Amino acid sequence: MPSSVTPLKPALASTSDRLDLVERPRRNRKSEWARRLVKEHVLTTNDLIWPIFVQEGENLRTPVAAMPGVDRVSIDIAVEEAQRAAALDIPVVAIFPYTDPSLRDATGSEALNAQNLTCRACRAIKAKVPEIGLLTDVALDPYTSHGHDGLLEDGRILNDETVAQLVRQALVQAESGSDIIAPSDMMDGRVGAIRAALDTAGFLDVQIMAYSAKYASAFYGPFREAVGSSGALKGDKRTYQMDYANTDEALREAELDIAEGADMIMVKPGLPYLDIVARLKQSLGRPTFAYQVSGEYAMIMAAAQNGWIDGEKAMIESLTAFKRAGADGILTYFAPRAAEYLRRK
Repeated sequence: MPSSVTPLKPALASTSDRLDLVERPRRNRKSEWARRLVKEHVLTTNDLIWPIFVQEGENLRTPVAAMPGVDRVSIDIAVEEAQRAAALDIPVVAIFPYTDPSLRDATGSEALNAQNLTCRACRAIKAKVPEIGLLTDVALDPYTSHGHDGLLEDGRILNDETVAQLVRQALVQAESGSDIIAPSDMMDGRVGAIRAALDTAGFLDVQIMAYSAKYASAFYGPFREAVGSSGALKGDKRTYQMDYANTDEALREAELDIAEGADMIMVKPGLPYLDIVARLKQSLGRPTFAYQVSGEYAMIMAAAQNGWIDGEKAMIESLTAFKRAGADGILTYFAPRAAEYLRRK
């Protein structure tokens, strides 16, 4: 006996039944070649700066527990890492020292020693890999017994006295071969003072990448372990690092740094502050960088090691997000791994 149920009409069975769409964005996503053709932002090795932690010793690697895949390395191995960076077309490496606690004091005097770890690493790298760019951090926290970026008196960070110390630190780094001086201390007026000192000493071509918007963040913990300042830090850094609730302040800080002679500006941390990156780039139109800090790196690596995310895909997605926000480059511990990925692709 024939069924009394009327068959359903097939969806969009004829031209007249189709959706009346003039725009079909999916056409531009239909295949790999089409997606490549319309890609708006492209990550390349030119966008990468590789932070390297150096320590005393020879042929020595010490894993940083909170940063899987990242080691503190002796200077001879740092040279090898710089050679690797050059081979991967990474343009710049950034040097951060692990200072022996016995060399730390209240004024961070080891920062002024032309034979300190940073200066010796710069000279060794420049001797073997002269084509690589060298970025050095100007701040006192790896050298102070109290873990702060400045001179401390009665619980208060002294601004102008700290700036005078930072100027001397910048000069010894420039003399050692640093190409980019990067003040990360957030003292008022330090960029202008450093620029004037560099110019007077004849270092007219040494660039300044100012940490213009460096926030008092919870994402720095693994870095402090890597440079040995986490146990030393007394109190917090909120009187000089920025309040993470503020954006207008970031713009003012960046404008001041540019007026004082900064060649490039930086936002730190990175992913939680992409709105700051975008605002500074759009408002000021200057070379703008971001630091994908240790806590960001550690979170991605921990989730990947637990099988919760695809670590390689998350790495590339996060780095591309910086480019989308307007960053001209990224300091990232993923730099060598990302460069190898980009080479394969």
